[in-house]
Amino acid sequence: MVVLALIVLALVLLILGAEMFLVMGIPSLLVKHQFFSDLPDLIVGQRIVGGVEVVTLMAIPFFIFAADIMAKGRMAGDLATLFRLMVGSVRGGIGYSTVIANMAFGAASGSAPATVAAMGRMAYPELRKNGFSEKFSLGLIASSAECALLIPPSISFVVYSWLTGTSIAKLFAAGLGVGLVLGLAFMVLVAIETARHRIGAPAGATAGERLAAVRRAVWVIGLQVIVLGGIFGGVFTATEAAAVSVVYASVVEVVILRSISPRAFFAIAKSSAVSTSVIFILLAMGALLAYFLTLSGVDVWFLQQIKASGIHWVYFLMSVNVIFLLAGMFLDPNSIMLIFLPTLFPVAMALGVDPIHFGVLVVLNVCIGMITPPFGLDLFVTSGTLKRPVEAVVAGIVPFIMVNLVVLALVSYIPALSTTLPQLLKL
Repeated sequence: MVVLALIVLALVLLILGAEMFLVMGIPSLLVKHQFFSDLPDLIVGQRIVGGVEVVTLMAIPFFIFAADIMAKGRMAGDLATLFRLMVGSVRGGIGYSTVIANMAFGAASGSAPATVAAMGRMAYPELRKNGFSEKFSLGLIASSAECALLIPPSISFVVYSWLTGTSIAKLFAAGLGVGLVLGLAFMVLVAIETARHRIGAPAGATAGERLAAVRRAVWVIGLQVIVLGGIFGGVFTATEAAAVSVVYASVVEVVILRSISPRAFFAIAKSSAVSTSVIFILLAMGALLAYFLTLSGVDVWFLQQIKASGIHWVYFLMSVNVIFLLAGMFLDPNSIMLIFLPTLFPVAMALGVDPIHFGVLVVLNVCIGMITPPFGLDLFVTSGTLKRPVEAVVAGIVPFIMVNLVVLALVSYIPALSTTLPQLLKL
């Protein structure tokens, strides 16, 4: 009854268009007073505050702030220019450089929407000028930005680590490997599009121009080396790496490059604080929802049913993919994980699925959800950033969703794609 009440109330609120934190929070409060009235009200406050009072989650506001600083400053543009000049001289090179630049910015920001907003404005005019269609250009920008959720430092992996207790360093390493595979798959689409439409190569850059681009981009490359090298080398934790990225980006953009004024810096801080508040309110309500789901015993019941059915892990992961892909059409990544992981993760562990493998599968699913109609977040971010109709973005995203599904199938049933790199790095 408890679970049924939560589902019905949540669906009603979704239909009414309520914000996601209300969709999770209001049913939890109503269920508490209806079915668990003997629990002190203080428990609700403790679960809300305790749910987000976790050191690991401190990485989220830091990475968001660092990404906003780089997007508003010069580093994002320098990164895009570097890869355009390095790769742009081959046929369809601007398409390849768009994928690489988005992946590289994702490695510094951890946020797909921030990657679209920062890199899309620079990449779109260049793609169109060099012969790529509007649909393909929009689809390429939106889809390659989703690699930011896989390539460390990924905010989605931080949330998964918090929910499941899985090593964040191992998750980052696994996500890096799969993110590179996904990026290569997108480049194959670029090659096919280049051949089909006989897209040529732009005028090649001189050695001097390339050297100048390297010099200008050395600051953003340095940030990636420090953050990723520090995490994988065991120098600091993901949370410490996030704090370092903020200090580094602030000093470089405000003091060294002077691309951001002190007044603009504080405006960026205010905007980042708002973004962080939205995420943490969502996480707090998710923690409360997970608590009442646990009290209801649905996770234990579900685990017993799975064991009794004798289902193989392959079919279980197939079911998980369907659940997450459908949820991704309507919900944001954090909400999906908050709602489904407390129940599905224990089952995956009982079936012998590696937590790193499962984490990569989950995050790849929510990546696909970011670009899946009708409510994929990056569809609207791309539309708003580039001032193009959402319909045009949706039309261009279809082949990229197909590629994502192929990579998802490979990741689901070849665990080594996720677990090999963490093992090689001995994390």
